[in-house]
Amino acid sequence: MTNGPNRILDEFAKLMTDAAGAAQGVRREMETAFRSQAERVLNSMEIVQREEFEAVREMAIKAREENAALAARIEALEAKLGAGENAPAGGGKASPKPSSKK
Repeated sequence: MTNGPNRILDEFAKLMTDAAGAAQGVRREMETAFRSQAERVLNSMEIVQREEFEAVREMAIKAREENAALAARIEALEAKLGAGENAPAGGGKASPKPSSKK
């Protein structure tokens, strides 16, 4: 019976290998379940994804730039209009400048 201790060790090694494989399978199942639950919670909280956030951020930056350009254009037009109002041609009163600033 020289194979007795070796056989026990082989069986023990096989058992440990099977246990490690089972533990990895359980770990994968737990990770999948956790991810699924996390996605469900995040979806219920209506948290925006990073890509959507970046797209809206770029749109806001562009809108701010356009707003600043339009404000400068309005100021230039108001200044031009104001210069024309200072010297009325008909000797009458100049109409008051509309205040569009808030």
